Amino acid sequence: MNILILGYGVEGKSVENYFKNKPDVKIDILDHFEKEELLFKDFSKYDLIFRTPSIAPKFINAPKEKITSVTKYFFEHCPCKIIGITGTKGKGTTCTITRDIIQSIFNAQENLRTAHLVGNIGIAALDILPSIKENDVAIYELSSFQLWDMDVSPDISVVLRIEPDHLDTHESFEEYVSAKQNIVNFQTEKDFCIYFKDNKETEKLVSRSKASKLKYPYDEPDLLNELTIPGDHNREDAEAALLASFAYFKLTNQDLTFEDFLNSNEAALRKALHDFKPLPHHIELVRELNTIKYYDDSFSTVSPALRACLNSFPGVPFVLIAGGKDKGFDVTEVKRMIFDNPYLIKVILIGETAKKLAENEDPEKYFIAGTDFELAVNTAKELAEAKLEQTESHSDTCLVDKKPAIKSPVVLLSPCASSFDMFKSYKDRGDQFKTLVNAL
Repeated sequence: MNILILGYGVEGKSVENYFKNKPDVKIDILDHFEKEELLFKDFSKYDLIFRTPSIAPKFINAPKEKITSVTKYFFEHCPCKIIGITGTKGKGTTCTITRDIIQSIFNAQENLRTAHLVGNIGIAALDILPSIKENDVAIYELSSFQLWDMDVSPDISVVLRIEPDHLDTHESFEEYVSAKQNIVNFQTEKDFCIYFKDNKETEKLVSRSKASKLKYPYDEPDLLNELTIPGDHNREDAEAALLASFAYFKLTNQDLTFEDFLNSNEAALRKALHDFKPLPHHIELVRELNTIKYYDDSFSTVSPALRACLNSFPGVPFVLIAGGKDKGFDVTEVKRMIFDNPYLIKVILIGETAKKLAENEDPEKYFIAGTDFELAVNTAKELAEAKLEQTESHSDTCLVDKKPAIKSPVVLLSPCASSFDMFKSYKDRGDQFKTLVNAL
């Protein structure tokens, strides 16, 4: 068998490791190319072509049946049930909570089964495929790029909020949604589909699923109060994770009700939710210095993520570091979220989108740091501390018996943009932020 790997990133290396010791397999690797070049290459000698996620199948000059991906191959060869989770934001959190819930139940039952976390959030799918057993479960984070050419859907699909994203790669929002559609297109009546009910794009997408449908938000069980992470969006993700976990166990026990599931597994559920910690670069507390908390939300690359971050600190004054590579976002909406927020102290704009966001705005409301990230962090510290001093001074002059409660400012790195204009990745951006904050 002749295999071509298009793109030699994490998934490409996973393909190579998976096939390299198999008999009668020859592997070629093509890296560092423009997608338009692929239209003119001869791929006729290959039996399988593994595309990198960001390359649309339409650019590959080969028959459809020869083009595959790590995700597609995994779905075709995975021996256990698969829970697939997609959406614009919240995939990683929902996947991780789902894995933690199911594994907590397995452990409580002293069951030797494993809940595997794969996709962008977990181990590369083909790295773990050989170790998966039939009675295990795989929780797979699915982006639009991974779903582009899927012709099989998971046993349980979870569709979170759908909003515009990746418009620097997808030709349109319609193409973006169409790719995600494949998470439900091939489901059957035996499957389950969990979806966010208050988003028109999500509701429209899941309408084509033949699966049994479960929707959220719903009347939250009080066990969600076990969550220690801030933000209503995290509670939403936990609701989706609870439904996905319930659906998994209902696959083998059709008489199981959601209430029975919650009651019979209450201790395991509470432990999983209580022990859950924010994912790296997802509104992650880096440090508290002089009562000011610094949060790394570098994973924020689109407006819904920025909105979720700001909503996590109601009534709290904040300095925001935002900007980066333009992904085709709605500048009007982002500017409204930032500049109309009454608790904004200053926004420090960096990267490619800085001028776009600052255009026609009052210069007093922002500080453009240019490309110097260290300057941005140091300026954020100065602005937050100045606000804190001003607030404390005002409190001291209040003619009341008790001082009003002072909410110390927070410093938020929530870029609402991709990282590739200044950094290697969102992880690199977040790691540099942590280093700079810890050096203050």
